[in-house]
Amino acid sequence: MNTTTDFWDAKQYMHFGNERLRPALDLLAYVPDQEPQRVVDLGCGTGNVSALLKARWPAADVLGVDSSENMLTAAAAAVPECRFERADLAHWQPEGLLDVIYSNATLQWLPDHAALFPRLLSFLRGGAWLAVQMPAMHDAPLRKMQAELARSPAFAPHLRGVPQQPSILTAENYYDLLRSRASKLDIWETTYLHTLRGENAVAEWAAGTSLRPYLEALPEEKRNAFRAAYAEAMREAYPQRENGVTLLPFKRLFIVANV
Repeated sequence: MNTTTDFWDAKQYMHFGNERLRPALDLLAYVPDQEPQRVVDLGCGTGNVSALLKARWPAADVLGVDSSENMLTAAAAAVPECRFERADLAHWQPEGLLDVIYSNATLQWLPDHAALFPRLLSFLRGGAWLAVQMPAMHDAPLRKMQAELARSPAFAPHLRGVPQQPSILTAENYYDLLRSRASKLDIWETTYLHTLRGENAVAEWAAGTSLRPYLEALPEEKRNAFRAAYAEAMREAYPQRENGVTLLPFKRLFIVANV
């Protein structure tokens, strides 16, 4: 989740919980069987993935770290078998070396990946794993229309401080950055074709994640107009089919490194 401002709504985020969980499961499946003692879910959100990590490694101490008090409250109630900690993810560091750092759909919110990823690797003991998944949707209408609306005269005065693009690099950039720091490195991209139901399905999807920084930065009287304009653009870009389904192709980048 984002590093400082707590604008996350756990209920809205989990509106499409099954669709959001699938990449997390795919990432977890790629981490080899082992017996880690210390596992961190970096950007744990509501704790649904923290629970999967604990189920995978029941003997491990699983710590979920997030910046959102709203998300952590939901996580602590839902997953009492894990520990949770609030921190600014851009500056967080563990007490001692770790066996697994797992991060699902979070690091794209953090700046300066050229410094961030080597820093995360430095928190791992020899033989440990870094597993990361990030949305790679910056060239898709879902993200491009957010930036376009933010530049429009009606909203630009209020949104100049909102980053228009995530910090994510190309797969090749991550390879060049990490290859000399990892004994094993796998990087791949997958496009999931999500089948969403409901009116304004793609706008509702974005309202739980990438749209939130814009909405929170706007004065209250501007939010409905921004959201309505975005929903209209999403209906055009991702039309609903006759069976009521809206298809959302969603590209994600995976990185698994063994140190």
